Amino acid sequence: MRYQLVQTAERLELHDTQDPQMGAVYVDFIGGKAQHRLQFGGGKGQDIAKAIGLNKYAHPYVVDATAGLGRESFVLASLGCKVLMLERNPTVYALLEDGLKRAQACTDEPLQTIIERMSLERNSAQSWLSTLTPDHYPDVIYLDPMFPERQKSALVQKEMRFFHTVVGNDEDDAELVDLARHKVHKRVVVKRPHKAPWLGDNKPAFVIGAKAAIRFDVYLPYPSNT
Repeated sequence: MRYQLVQTAERLELHDTQDPQMGAVYVDFIGGKAQHRLQFGGGKGQDIAKAIGLNKYAHPYVVDATAGLGRESFVLASLGCKVLMLERNPTVYALLEDGLKRAQACTDEPLQTIIERMSLERNSAQSWLSTLTPDHYPDVIYLDPMFPERQKSALVQKEMRFFHTVVGNDEDDAELVDLARHKVHKRVVVKRPHKAPWLGDNKPAFVIGAKAAIRFDVYLPYPSNT
């Protein structure tokens, strides 16, 4: 197997056995990119905060249905959201679980306040949402589906190479948006590359960051939810 989970003295890491020079992939809420974005990401002025609706909703309950390495869940929790991360891939789930446990053991009080707003469940978004009853609908469902790698593109960064190889592309993302709109109170937010098509050719209600490298398509819940 090309990718292997390795428990080091510090953390759980994913190693590329064919290209060890690429370095390890791991979840880190204590330092690294998560903390850098926390300090310099722009707070509630950044596009993801606008897309989630933090200018309208105080402390919304957000389900990050495709959690990945959890960085955007961490950002949303730092902005006051209660965040449930869903991850169906066992390897990614293990990395997330390890990152959360290490952050929970940290004595930094501001970090603890953020981590207390985050929870994790191993489940597919489809399975979890399908059994959800109206009294448990989240305010917002956030989706960051895997975008197919371009064959002619330059070598993707190590984390994206891992996701394309181990996790694969999301073949059911258009159906997932439709399901999410049946199971949410306020909105469904989908992260997309600038030139990517709408999921399933479904036009969003509005778009945040339409001219940026990454945009956020926002869909409103179906009327039956209210």
